[in-house]
Amino acid sequence: MTNPTTETDAEATAEATEWRPTRGRLRDTLLAAAAPVIACVVALGGLTTWVNSGAAGSRPQLAISNARIFLPYGDGQYTSAYFRIANTGDADDELISVTSPQMAEAMLSADRDNGEGGAIMSMVDTATVPGRGSLTMSPYGLNVMVKTRTKPHWQLGDTVPFTLHFRHGGPQKSVAVVVTPSTD
Repeated sequence: MTNPTTETDAEATAEATEWRPTRGRLRDTLLAAAAPVIACVVALGGLTTWVNSGAAGSRPQLAISNARIFLPYGDGQYTSAYFRIANTGDADDELISVTSPQMAEAMLSADRDNGEGGAIMSMVDTATVPGRGSLTMSPYGLNVMVKTRTKPHWQLGDTVPFTLHFRHGGPQKSVAVVVTPSTD
């Protein structure tokens, strides 16, 4: 035989534990859902602006010109090379390294004013080539410091092959003309 009091208690317990929407529960649920929805709307708005500006999917378009390398002084194996890199594309690119079959080493370096009428040279990891802009190397700024494999027997006007490696544009070949610092 069943106890009527037990059935009534079980029904009351089931009703008490049953979930019911309340104003507080609905408000908390809406607030929890609002954060990711707002983040998605903001991200979608930013991407739409980027696409409408024409920058989405554009690649750097690189062209190397005015490539030259200084004739090493005396019996030296160290010298520097300079390039002008134009980017007609919309996207920036980065020069990440320079190589040459005639060089034991090639490093990007930059000279900056030391505040005392001289300059300090420091190595740099990369150099940005801005979209719709250019990067021009010079003895007074960014350049490529190189060490030849052997003492070069270059004459003025000789050419030296180089490959410039870009983060997005990949490797680009160039030929530098041997010049003296006075002709730069």
